[in-house]
Amino acid sequence: MTTRPPALLRPEMLAVKDRGGGIRTRPMVTAKVGSRQMLNGVTVIDPGAAVPLHIHNCEESVLVLSGTGRVHIDGDEHDVRPRDMTWIPAGVQHFFRNVSDSAPLEIFWTYASIDATRTIIATGVTTRIDEEHGERA
Repeated sequence: MTTRPPALLRPEMLAVKDRGGGIRTRPMVTAKVGSRQMLNGVTVIDPGAAVPLHIHNCEESVLVLSGTGRVHIDGDEHDVRPRDMTWIPAGVQHFFRNVSDSAPLEIFWTYASIDATRTIIATGVTTRIDEEHGERA
């Protein structure tokens, strides 16, 4: 049983969080809309930019919406293009990088937990996904 009614989300009406370094995220399904078990949203990575190497405390799936990039998963790198999808188990090191010099890389991500966290490998700092996106209900 949900505590809030179902929702139709229109991306153009949702806030974008500038995460710095050429990365912007638009959280979509979050606790603020009533989700109790998952998070998702869209991230745009500018040409040449990359998300730092990190791990999560839950599974993550990423669908490439547009652009071209490279994904690093557990030491292996793979080129990605629109409609490619990843599934990354909890605790597996990974990151996405935009390899284009002119077009953004846009990805749709889903975390299998409302309590998803990201730990940056270089610093050891762990943050809740909803907090880094300004979406904690």
